[in-house]
Amino acid sequence: MSSEDKTMKPGLKQEFAQRWGKYFPGAELPVAFYYTVKGNQAPVHRISEGRHCFVDNLAAIRNGKALSFGTKSIACFGGKRYLGFSQELMPGFEYFLSCGIPGKIEGERYKKTPELVMELLKSVPTFTAPAEYVVFKRWDLLEEAEQPQVVIFFAPPDVLSGLFTLANYDEPTNEAVFCPMGAGCATIVQYPLEECKSDRPRAVLGLFDVSARPGIDANTLTFSIPMQKFERMVDNMDESFLITRSWEKVMARLPKSL
Repeated sequence: MSSEDKTMKPGLKQEFAQRWGKYFPGAELPVAFYYTVKGNQAPVHRISEGRHCFVDNLAAIRNGKALSFGTKSIACFGGKRYLGFSQELMPGFEYFLSCGIPGKIEGERYKKTPELVMELLKSVPTFTAPAEYVVFKRWDLLEEAEQPQVVIFFAPPDVLSGLFTLANYDEPTNEAVFCPMGAGCATIVQYPLEECKSDRPRAVLGLFDVSARPGIDANTLTFSIPMQKFERMVDNMDESFLITRSWEKVMARLPKSL
């Protein structure tokens, strides 16, 4: 899953930027990530005081600061697990995600019982990071020699509607977008990487995690796309619904929703 031996499709960076500006004027550029053995492709994030949710770090990346993360640059159990740097769950996780233990663990109450959490964990995928670092960069900062594995959009409803419809455009089903329950970082990293293994990967709609929401804009969700699907979506833009009057009506109000 490491991208050391691949490069970005020639011209893709500029092609996407041009079409994105044409059909989604003013909308935020996406962020991309890839795993690498090299520790010099972006500054390594340093843990600081305060909240340690990985999602909080995405604001700086969205604003144009490239960052890489390794085992020692993520403080929370969830962040390490869902970025593949640990398989460990916090002690008492089944109580933490449900009802808690009075005087010991405050429950998040995202599942009704600890037993439901244990059943859920049987079907939740795990993975090990394929390299020592994972690098996050905004799209315009990527180099042609880099190969992002997943592209992440941070978007309001109108932009999401365009991405959602485009994701389904060349698929024979109506389920080209997957919306799993999980930690914010899981829906941004782990689940899209799982989709990369498929011949017809799905996009992942995410950041419904109530605990992570304080680290993101109130009007924003994420839409994470495996690279092989993203390339097809870019290729399809000029012949899709984006050239119709229906999209023109949505596009006309985009500046008000961004």
